[in-house]
Parts: sequence; C-alpha cells; structure tokens
Amino acid sequence: MTLNRRDILQILGIGAAGALLPGRAVLAGASDASVTIAWPSDVPSWDPNKRFAPDAQSLFKLVYDQPILQDPDLTLIPSLMTEWELAPDALSMRFTLRDDVKFQNGAPMTAEDVRFTFFERVQSGEKLDIGNSWKHIADIEVTSPTSGVFKFSRPAPTAPQWLAFMGGFIVPKAYMTEVGAEGFLNAPIGTGPYKLVEYQMNSRMVFEANEDYWGGAPEIKKITVDVIKDASARVAAVQSGQADLTINIPVRETERLDKLDGITGEINPITRVILLQMRNDGEFADENVRLAAHHAINKAALSKAFYGGAAVPLSVVAPPGTPGFVEGFDFAFDPDKAKELLAASGYSEANPAKFKMATTNGHFPSDFDIARALLQMWKKVGIEVELEVIEYAKYFELNRGHKLPAATLYSWDNATGDPEIFTGYLLNPNMPFSSWKGEAPGDQIPGLFQEPDYAKRIAGYQKLNREATEMGATIPLLQSVQTLARKSDLSYRKYKNGWVLGNTMSWG
Repeated sequence: MTLNRRDILQILGIGAAGALLPGRAVLAGASDASVTIAWPSDVPSWDPNKRFAPDAQSLFKLVYDQPILQDPDLTLIPSLMTEWELAPDALSMRFTLRDDVKFQNGAPMTAEDVRFTFFERVQSGEKLDIGNSWKHIADIEVTSPTSGVFKFSRPAPTAPQWLAFMGGFIVPKAYMTEVGAEGFLNAPIGTGPYKLVEYQMNSRMVFEANEDYWGGAPEIKKITVDVIKDASARVAAVQSGQADLTINIPVRETERLDKLDGITGEINPITRVILLQMRNDGEFADENVRLAAHHAINKAALSKAFYGGAAVPLSVVAPPGTPGFVEGFDFAFDPDKAKELLAASGYSEANPAKFKMATTNGHFPSDFDIARALLQMWKKVGIEVELEVIEYAKYFELNRGHKLPAATLYSWDNATGDPEIFTGYLLNPNMPFSSWKGEAPGDQIPGLFQEPDYAKRIAGYQKLNREATEMGATIPLLQSVQTLARKSDLSYRKYKNGWVLGNTMSWG
C-alpha cells in the first residue's frame, strides 16, 4: 500500500496545516458504545445556572435535566416535572415532580432542589443569568417532596417555557451547599444521563453513562467532546475519522463531506435568527442610516450564496412557524431607497456613512463570510464599515458591558420559539442581553412580559416585531441553519431548535 502525505497526516491525527487534532487515534476504530464529538465551543461554566450560552445547552443536557422538556417539534412535555398548571392570572404555578429521580451521587431530587435552584440561589445575590429570567419569583412553596407552587410578584406567562430553556437546570441543594461554588465546579453533578468524568478547559470533556438515569441508561456509554474552535479543523476531524460528529461548519464543506463514503452532511433550519444587533447611539442614532443599512442587504442572495437557499430570509425577529412571525410583512431589498435615505442625512458613495461592526468567525456557519458580503453590499450605497472579529465568549462580555460596536452580526438562539425570548430579551433595554437601549420600542415589553392572555400577548409581540424592524432597532437577516456532519451509521434525534443530545444517539 502506498501512502501519500495526506494519508500519513490523517493516520497521525495531524490536520492539513500541521496542527495536532485532539481525539482518539484514527487507527483505533470506533467502539459501538462510544462517540467522539468535535464541538465549536466550551461551556462558560459547569454551573448551568450561571451563564446563558446557546451552544452549551447540548453539553449541559448531558449532565443536567430541566423540569420541562421539549419534543423534536418543540412542544413542551414532562421531564422532571410530570405536571404543571399556570394560574389564569399567571401569578402562580403548581407543579408535581417525579418520585424516582436521583442526583449522580445517589441523593434523591426533591422540590427543595427546585426551590434552591430558582429561588434561593437568586435571592442569595449570586451573579447568575437566571437571576434575570427568574427575578420575579416571590417564593416557591414546597408542599411535599414531590410538589410545590411557584409564586410570582408579577404575572409570569412564560414560566413553563423558561423551565425548558437556557439556565433552567436543576442543581443539588445539599451537595452544592456542602462543597461550595468552587467545589461544585470542580466536581459537578446533576440528574442527567451522563456523568462528567474528565474536563480540560477549552480542550476536552469526557462523559460516562449514568446507568441509574431515571429516563433509562443511554445506549452510548462514553462520549468524548473535543473543543475545536476552528471550523476547518472540525471538518478535518470528521473526515479523518477522529470525530464521529460535528456541527457549525461551512455549508460548502458540509455538502462536500456528504458526498464522501460513510459521512452524512446535513443543513437543518433551526429556531435561531441571524441578525444585526444594533445600538441606538453613536453612528446609529440616525434612523436614516439604520434603515439604509437594512434596505441595502440582499438577504436572498446571502441565503443562496452561503446556505444553498436553505436559510429563510426574515423581516422580523421570528422564523416562520413561530408565534411572533408576522405573515405578509416584508422589508424590501431596495438599494435606491438606501441611497435616498443616506442622502437625506448628507451621505453618499463619495461621502460615506461610517460605523464599526463585530462578527464571530466560525461560531455559526458562514458568519465571517456573511459579514464580508454585507460590507460589499453597503459599500455600493454609501456605507463604509470597519469589521472587527471577536471570540464567541467575548460577545457576552461586551454585550453585558454595553460595549458592542454600532452593529454586531449574531445568531440569536431561542429553543422555545416564544417571542418573549426573541424580541422580549433582544430589545428590552433593562436586560443585559440587549445592545439596543432606546426607550422605544422596548417600552412595550414590560407589559407583554406580564400579559396572561396568550392571544393578546402574541398579537402584542407581532406588533412590536414589525415596529422594531420599521424603525431599525434590529435588522433580522435569515433563519439560521445548523450544519452537521456525522458518520452515516451514527443516528441521533433531530430537534427543530438544534439540540444534539448524546442520549438520543446510537450506532447502526
């Protein structure tokens, strides 16, 4: 057998650029009971209540469970909670828990752990992201080891959705109290299908099956997650056989891998929105400039060029099929209108409007390519942009400190599809997730947060979504897609929100 340089590099586990790729040796072969995943980012912390990070949810869900789950079509279904009932005024919610759930140290999970997670931790003053989403809990009354009542200081109509969304993972009160915050981070435990047995920050994590899992022991007994931030390196890991599955790689690479024997590439639309997060000050204090920037964008061309047409162009921050979508509303691609608006504010191709934009590179498929395409579209109408590439983790730091530039290209996650978790958090000036701090249109959001009537709440968000686009408070671009490449004989359950869950995987 004759080996060329490429063959030798792959056997040695070395990428084309000569970098050593983490993962099991290529020649070792895959065990039927193990899976290696190349993942684009690490968890922000092994405290699952501390920081919201969309891509970390699939990793958290290996170790932890949430009170409420979603099926692949995003319908809320029982999980740790078997029943829940929101009061008509949305000021309280009764719940019942399973009686057979244990943490990974053998201790039973009870309603005291629910109270600790969502009330006691928030009240203690810890800097937790769930402190924003659950700050209106007045108390959680424990009525038995398996039942209780959430009591809210103001109506909380989306409480069930938040129990299935980011940060809503149950942590063990007794264990966390015993070992403290740092001790927990060093040896985290949950009620989930896997135990974390090895962790190297920004490098590797190893999980072993929880054989006593209340939902049944998972078929895959060992999962190794290699954190590989570079998309091309993740492609190489799958092609060489070092990884069995990866996500968020370029569409063209996904399509190429799909043509190889033994590898399947997928492009799946999910409930994320690719958008430009806007500031209401500085260069974008001028509404004409914001709207001109929007009219200059050919979204259909972006979808065709970078997603094979699979990413749906959007005019509001809500994908089709979700409650906040506004049927029939279209914000037109109109370069002439863009030039007209810029001229009204004294700008032209000879005297361009200038601003800075941030983007990630490799966090979601084709992010950097989209950013560069936007720069070219804007240049044609009289807008000149300075592009800054930031790390995914840096985005959260800058946004919380209100230090993002005038515009930021981002993929906004909403696993539930509810408009509160799209526009309600994106444009609420009182939330650390919003780069837009203008009074309008965010002044409508507090009332919608408390509206117990579902029909009125959804109608309010649809109105808000349209107004936000018409004033340039946000620029929605496309429904995001998840690119995924896997060994063809590795199956998994596909969720519309992009979850990739280890306990749904199997070989053959």
